[in-house]
Amino acid sequence: MLYFARWKVALILIVILTGALFAIPNLFPKSERFAEDPVTGEETPIGIWNWLPNNSLNLGLDLQGGSHLLMEVDIDDVRTTRLERAMIEARRALREADIPADGFAVLGEAATLNVRDEAQVVAALEALQALAEPISMQVAPGGRPATDIAIESAGGRTIRITVTDAWLEDVRRSTVRDSIEVIRRRIDALGVTEPTIQRQGQTRLLIQAPGVNEPQRLLDIIGQTARMSFHLVVSDDPGDIQRAVNGGAISPLHLLAPQPEDAYEPFLIVERLERLSGDDLRRASQGFDPQDGEPVVNFSFDVSGAQTFCELTRANVNRRFATILDGEIITAPTIRSPICGGGGYIEGNFTVQSASDLAALLNAGALPAPLLPREQRSVGAQMGADSVAAGRIALIVGFVGVIVFMLAAYGLFGVFSNTALLVNIVLIVGALSGLQATLTLPGIAGIILTIGMAVDANVLIFERIREEVRAGRTPANAIESGFNHALSTILDANITTLIAAIVLFQFGSGPVRGFAVTLAIGIVTSVFTAFVFSRLLIAWWLKAAKPRKLAV
Repeated sequence: MLYFARWKVALILIVILTGALFAIPNLFPKSERFAEDPVTGEETPIGIWNWLPNNSLNLGLDLQGGSHLLMEVDIDDVRTTRLERAMIEARRALREADIPADGFAVLGEAATLNVRDEAQVVAALEALQALAEPISMQVAPGGRPATDIAIESAGGRTIRITVTDAWLEDVRRSTVRDSIEVIRRRIDALGVTEPTIQRQGQTRLLIQAPGVNEPQRLLDIIGQTARMSFHLVVSDDPGDIQRAVNGGAISPLHLLAPQPEDAYEPFLIVERLERLSGDDLRRASQGFDPQDGEPVVNFSFDVSGAQTFCELTRANVNRRFATILDGEIITAPTIRSPICGGGGYIEGNFTVQSASDLAALLNAGALPAPLLPREQRSVGAQMGADSVAAGRIALIVGFVGVIVFMLAAYGLFGVFSNTALLVNIVLIVGALSGLQATLTLPGIAGIILTIGMAVDANVLIFERIREEVRAGRTPANAIESGFNHALSTILDANITTLIAAIVLFQFGSGPVRGFAVTLAIGIVTSVFTAFVFSRLLIAWWLKAAKPRKLAV
């Protein structure tokens, strides 16, 4: 038990050295480890940090401050969008069925239309029933498959279309779920580590981003739907646009779209039909216009999108092609020649930052529904500094108290235990840094708890060694017996605590998970240092000193 093969000694020392290497970056400020690219804003390691571990501990929102947002998914917008699509589909279906109709409108929670000939209302209802789409895995009363919309006569020549409760509940769940994933991808693109994104109630999302000192920028990125679509321009004639702005009739197939920050062409009339969308994009990135060097957003389509784009530009040379983001035209250049390279770039008075943000939004995907801000708070760094200071004091007091007790109670063996305890803390910090886990106040509490648990194993071992010494065993036999007999107790205690930590991580969230992570890491490192490393130290001492009696 006290004999260590060379490979075992080497393995133990490698583990400790690796932990120390991952912990060392915490002793150096970030400015000494990374340099920021003045153009792209990306941070790259410098000097020896190019080949050494360079990540330090990530501090949570309660330690370093950040942004706290509460957003609500706009389900009403989802309902309106579905009803507007139903109106477009209804117009086409009735036209194909040769049933004249007018008065297409979406008002509140319903859409209505008027059949010109009341005798054709029944035929119109039959033609429109095909617009209702079934909801998977749901059944309506009567055993029929549940559908997303209900189509019924509202009396006379009027037909009324509403969304069903089953569809609304289904889309509410899926919209919130998909919104969480999109938001997570967007925040990850900002370089925020371990953000908190969780559902609250039916339609609300809690978002906490540690270290984000510009909450408005975070709100802009999270709150922007980022629904991009590409449309052919129908007219840029000032007369047509002015008549449309003054309430003139526009074909239901066309749309009056505003241009942001364009004093000369505040509006354009475009096709309502989108020829391509953000879903057809494969990748977007910030770049520069090859002609004037202004920041742009480069994009490339997937295979089907590239083919559609090529055919579209070939068939519409000398027509304007508008890129619309969340209902506003950001650019509308003229197609000079077919574009068959599978991509292009978007210009629109961007800065490097805004172009990078838009590229990140497009890569993360569009939100399935708009998000409405309900609460916005900025957690100041001073609160985090006070918490860090308090946690540091608690850590030091607890650490010093344990060291003093072990020295007073076990003498030289207390020195071995305290050395193992120091290594334990280095390994915990190194593991948290290497895993890029986030340290929160509950996490600090977990570290303080593991300090006590780390020496608990040594106490069990040393007390068992005392018993063996009293029983008249030789030093080597007493030490070996002490480690052997204490092992099962140590494993039982730590395994049960590890199970509790895993359960906390699995079912908890936010600070609870932070506590669980540090507790779990601390359990593993404390068993290693208390049972393996301290045994190695004692074995070395026993081999060198060859004591006749043990003073434990």
